[in-house]
Amino acid sequence: MASPTAQFVTATRSGQILRVQMAAVRAGESASEVTGFLLVLDNVTRDFEQDSVHDRLMHGLTAAGREFLDRIRAAHGRLLAAGDDITRRGEALATIEREMTTVGQRIAEFEARRAAAIKTRWPLEDMLADDLLAAIETQVENHAGCEVSVAIEAQALWLRIDSFALLQAITSLASRIVQVLGAKTLTVHLSLDDGRARIDLAWPADRVPAQALASWLAQWESAPMQVGDQSSPLTVRDVVERHQGQLRLERISGQQSIAVLLPLAEPVPETTGGPGVHEARPEYYDFDLFERRDGNHARDDSRLADLTFTVFDTETTGLQPSGGDQIIQIGAARIVNGKLLRQEVFEQLVDPGRRIPAASIPIHGIRDDMVSGKPGIDQVLPVFHAFADDTILVAHNAAFDMKFLQMREQSSGVVFRQPVLDTLLLSALVHPNQPSHRLEAIAQRFDITVHGRHTALGDALVTAEVLLRLIPLLEAMGIRTLGEALEASQGTMFARVRY
Repeated sequence: MASPTAQFVTATRSGQILRVQMAAVRAGESASEVTGFLLVLDNVTRDFEQDSVHDRLMHGLTAAGREFLDRIRAAHGRLLAAGDDITRRGEALATIEREMTTVGQRIAEFEARRAAAIKTRWPLEDMLADDLLAAIETQVENHAGCEVSVAIEAQALWLRIDSFALLQAITSLASRIVQVLGAKTLTVHLSLDDGRARIDLAWPADRVPAQALASWLAQWESAPMQVGDQSSPLTVRDVVERHQGQLRLERISGQQSIAVLLPLAEPVPETTGGPGVHEARPEYYDFDLFERRDGNHARDDSRLADLTFTVFDTETTGLQPSGGDQIIQIGAARIVNGKLLRQEVFEQLVDPGRRIPAASIPIHGIRDDMVSGKPGIDQVLPVFHAFADDTILVAHNAAFDMKFLQMREQSSGVVFRQPVLDTLLLSALVHPNQPSHRLEAIAQRFDITVHGRHTALGDALVTAEVLLRLIPLLEAMGIRTLGEALEASQGTMFARVRY
């Protein structure tokens, strides 16, 4: 085919508008045979509706503006022609005033409807409060022009927020504090307050009366937000109300503070694969992680913190890929520039084409009826390969998972050639004297909350959190690049053990 990829928009019978991206799945990386297609569907109905409303408003405002200018021009002509005739001058001035009032009302209506659309433009998503504070520190220093210090009293708080709008709101408040009150330094403080996250913008207390501060805050929260040369039709109050939050003005320990109180994200229920105690996977397997199958060393000098990773895990029928055991689930998550993208994940149950042994069900909780009718591994691997394309693969005890992928290369036509990092080996580098490098033990050392242990996606997310904790520790040891990490991993005792 001339072009194996395409992007188009179509409509469903119910009137929903879908943006479709299509990419061909080939039999192999260099093969010309197309064995299927990968479709990515995005429902853009709401975007189209909002754009349509915006276009209608703009068209109406533009048409009204032309009519307004015509009437003002005519009234101005009558005003000039009236000379000393007071009556005619009064009529012309009244026309001008009436037209100015009308166009002002039209502009206000346009701004109100535009603001209503912007309020929900970005979805609420989970974000670690520590990351939000880091962004606030940078944004406030850049736009408010003051020194900022961050104090985190409550660790590992997750918020469900519109990060863009909330960052604008807090930066706008900080800019007002600096401009109006002349504050030279600001402290951004994170704490828990009666089950809610509390972000304080604090500055050294001055002699401004509390009543005046309260009056200013009322003005600031109701005025359109301004961040540098960027303005928004939204107000701070709009943003806080959308988050079901609250603003407070307080004076604590010699500092004046504007506190933003926000609800915490809903906790994810902790699940396990089953109630039984089970044998762990073998910690090593006969797959050479350090054989550079792509022969490409272009990324060896890239800093670990700058790379894009696909962190993955598999659940299997058993522990012997060479003995007929098969993958029954693949889960993966993405890390980009040191950030775990929890919304960008891959999760798929797989029909293994055989019965799942009863002894393994308590481990992963996957039964035969759950995988019956699901795609086979030869259908799933091309899709997962596309998801992981041009990234560094990461797994815990990666040789075990990679052996299962290797066993399906011939039947699926898919070969994973990119470099692979193993968090088990990296942990052995960072903590060589620890008695265990099992995923649970590492997570406990790093105080990582484990959700969905022994589900493929749950383990992939935990492994991703572990990798993010390991990278700065590796850098402190002088292991900063991909090439250095691979070389150092290869030198560990665990990397040399084979069955």
